[in-house]
Amino acid sequence: MFRFAKAALNLTGKSSQQVAVRNASDVSSDFHAKYGTPLIAAGAVFCVSVWTYVVTCTGITWNLSPVGKVEPKPWREE
Repeated sequence: MFRFAKAALNLTGKSSQQVAVRNASDVSSDFHAKYGTPLIAAGAVFCVSVWTYVVTCTGITWNLSPVGKVEPKPWREE
């Protein structure tokens, strides 16, 4: 990242040509075309499996609704 920032600030003919060549690569587009969908699917499966484990096996009490659980204190007359 430092090289890119240095090259962007120092826009001489040679450095701007290097930045243009570096940004014109097809590697990232080929990677996304080849592995994008399986990578997203694997991430979704991983996320769902982790949350399934957390919800079912860890014993966390979620306390989603206080309805029926909160009772008023008894009235005290002084």
